[in-house]
Amino acid sequence: MSDLKKKRVISVAITGSWPTREDNPNLSITPQEIADDVYESWKAGAAIAHIHVRNDDGSPSTDYAKYKETIDLIRAKKDCDICINITSSGSVGFGDEERIYPLQQLLPEMASYDAGTLNWQHRTIFENHPRFLEKLGLALQESNIKPEIEIFDGGMVHNALYYLKKGILKAPLHFQFVLGAPGGLPNTIENLVFLKSLIPEGSTWSGCGIGSGHMPIMMATIAMGGHLRVGMEDNVMYKKGVPAESNAQFVARAKRLLEEADLQAATPDEARQIYGLTRKVF
Repeated sequence: MSDLKKKRVISVAITGSWPTREDNPNLSITPQEIADDVYESWKAGAAIAHIHVRNDDGSPSTDYAKYKETIDLIRAKKDCDICINITSSGSVGFGDEERIYPLQQLLPEMASYDAGTLNWQHRTIFENHPRFLEKLGLALQESNIKPEIEIFDGGMVHNALYYLKKGILKAPLHFQFVLGAPGGLPNTIENLVFLKSLIPEGSTWSGCGIGSGHMPIMMATIAMGGHLRVGMEDNVMYKKGVPAESNAQFVARAKRLLEEADLQAATPDEARQIYGLTRKVF
């Protein structure tokens, strides 16, 4: 077994769009808080940081200036070579161009590609129109940014395969299975097995479970050969009744679980090899 085959990538989803400080007072909101959180998560073993930004009042944002400040602060951290993954969503209701513009300007190594529309939390529409998915896929190709194809149900895998056939996406694909989002597939191991069965050979994949599914999906993902996503975007509680102290706390636990399984957390450069990322030099 080669060294890379024993490596698993830990991605940390720092903030997301929906959690608030009422859910967990330790949630990072400002660019400086997010950058510091990323740095501590990197030291704990995270190879990739998935970035959302917030307005000053804590609401979701696609403000380019917020993204730039946050990414500049992360890149200025001494010796921190973590891979940057910027969301292409931000939240519901944002326009196509404002979702794509920060990616083209800041050139992260990865960006999320939500492969379909979802009845988000059963009360609103998280729209990913075919027009947007085509535009986004081509923009990511032009900017040499790897799509992280976020999957909330089985139909989204087939959408991604359609765009692969049309040349909007290029193989090898990387899938992020997100289970437990209200409006998507529940966070069961059976659903994780089902989604993995749909993806083409040669793809890479990562799994995460929202809320109570966090630990079962993480352990099943390790057993099934996948990579891991942890963080307060998906789960603000470290365990039942105990708010997480930080994102680094989640990363450290994921790293320990990998080590218990005779595996290792990938470094950022190893993650670049595993996912086929192009390291950006600034």
